[in-house]
Amino acid sequence: MSGKILDGRQISNEIRQELRDRVKALASSGVVPILSGILVGEDPGSASYVRLKEKAAEDVGLRAEMHRLPTDCPQETILRHVDELNDRADIHGIFVQLPLPPHINEDSVLARVAPEKDVDGFHPVNVGRAWLGQESFVPATPAGIMELLKRTGYSDLRRRHAVIVSADNLVGKPVAALLLQDAVGANVTICHPDSPDIGEWTRRADLLVVSVNQPRFITADMVKAGVIAVDFGSNYISDSSATQGYRLVGDIDFESVRAKAEAITPVPGGLGPMTVTMLLAHTVLSAERSCGRR
Repeated sequence: MSGKILDGRQISNEIRQELRDRVKALASSGVVPILSGILVGEDPGSASYVRLKEKAAEDVGLRAEMHRLPTDCPQETILRHVDELNDRADIHGIFVQLPLPPHINEDSVLARVAPEKDVDGFHPVNVGRAWLGQESFVPATPAGIMELLKRTGYSDLRRRHAVIVSADNLVGKPVAALLLQDAVGANVTICHPDSPDIGEWTRRADLLVVSVNQPRFITADMVKAGVIAVDFGSNYISDSSATQGYRLVGDIDFESVRAKAEAITPVPGGLGPMTVTMLLAHTVLSAERSCGRR
């Protein structure tokens, strides 16, 4: 067996073309979706990711407004910026790039974003609605996981066992909430990566979702034949054969697990492209709601 590769780049490109068409339809009504982001500080990784979001937004016809604030910016200044964006009727999506500097309370800032513009899905109202199975914005990565499974024919998980190796608020918990919804109907187990004999749990998985940022954490002996393996890991390891001296790998040992899997996401090229695309999709949906199209 050699598992099917779930190509996030291809699916992402398909979705982006659909978004371009929806943006054109909005333009005919005089609406141009605007995605606004707040970046605090000069972390190179965060700055690069914000530029990626900005470029992707413009690629599908959105307007992108990025607000860059200094590292020592007081929390009240950030909250004031969020309030101003909330009050602007022309802005449809708002995100705050994480992580924030240590002196900033992330929970307070994220909770300040208006739920209807919270395209990152971090507001407590949206988190609660997701757990209740109600319509809401959810974090872009879990949304990307579900969309990728749907578009590749693996969304029918009724009474199948999903095991999530991650208990964080970005991936683990929201993925669990989505998998538990009636329309999906999976049986869900959440595992902390340091759980004793974690392989005992992962070997039960029909669907395995991993996000621990430990290179090749899941090996072939930890999965059963026919598993659907979803990898959100992002780890750089030394590689003398690579031009830059390193390469990107996931949390799943791709080659060995693929030999047993029914399907698997690659790293890179799996969930990474889907995450940014779902942020754009949420912004377009918010714009459609604002003018009564959804």
